[in-house]
Amino acid sequence: MGKHPALDLETAAVPPRTVAPPPAQPWHSWLVPLFTVANVSLFVLTMYLNDCPRNEPVGLGGKMKEKSSCLFVRSLGRFAFQPLDENSFLGPSSTTLDFMGALDWKKVVFEHEWWRLFACIWLHAGVVHIVANMFSLLFIGVRLEEEFGFVRIGALYFLSGFGGSLLSCLSFQQNISVGASGALFGLLGAMLSELFTNWTIYANKCAALLTLMFIITINLAVGIDPHIDNSAHIGGFISGFLLGFVLLIRPQFGWISRRYIPPGYDMGHVKPKYKMYQYILWVIAFIFLMMGGKWSKT
Repeated sequence: MGKHPALDLETAAVPPRTVAPPPAQPWHSWLVPLFTVANVSLFVLTMYLNDCPRNEPVGLGGKMKEKSSCLFVRSLGRFAFQPLDENSFLGPSSTTLDFMGALDWKKVVFEHEWWRLFACIWLHAGVVHIVANMFSLLFIGVRLEEEFGFVRIGALYFLSGFGGSLLSCLSFQQNISVGASGALFGLLGAMLSELFTNWTIYANKCAALLTLMFIITINLAVGIDPHIDNSAHIGGFISGFLLGFVLLIRPQFGWISRRYIPPGYDMGHVKPKYKMYQYILWVIAFIFLMMGGKWSKT
């Protein structure tokens, strides 16, 4: 008895491109949520050490004030906020921020306190500042980590924060400043460059661009506070924008790694992994990063 052609599975030829490439597996985001917890925890510690009711200045003649000028002192106790004329973002005093590692270019340059370049990345000027930052960090960072992994996003976060702190020092500001937004603006800049370098992959390009512009506008509006350093915003954004071209390049649709070729997949129809413009942007961004590194040393 002959074999039925429909049941001859061993000799049947698999038509080309009938088997689709395996879908890309997203990374599990854990580093960005950890960054969020670290930022919030450090802000709580900052407010605990601030202790506005206990550390506020005494009244005229060395007498204690009858009524504390700290905000919400009855409900928050030692976590009460400084008066609005001192900190309009509902946060600690400048003295406390300086103790926690706020950026002061004089102490960095003349007292060699280089650790402030990294410590200020985790500090926030107040509740309004940290709420805006953490919302943006989770909204942008989780999506980036799921697509590119924690190694690249972690490196991007720290290097952008350092770039923002470095530009802040070079701007020679008179007031101390906190640079948490520098790292966040690095992620925003990287997302923008990632949108450009992976332009052909996005299905709804206008929606992605408008969403990014909206988040950038919100965070720029926060920069009106004197403790929040806009030069750190600019430095972080530029650093992240250039790093995004280098770290966040993605393969094009139709490309499949030879490690995961499904049986019967026609490799003759596979597209190149990257497009020429992606290579060009990578090289240009890398050159600018090297030039920026040499310039900062001088």
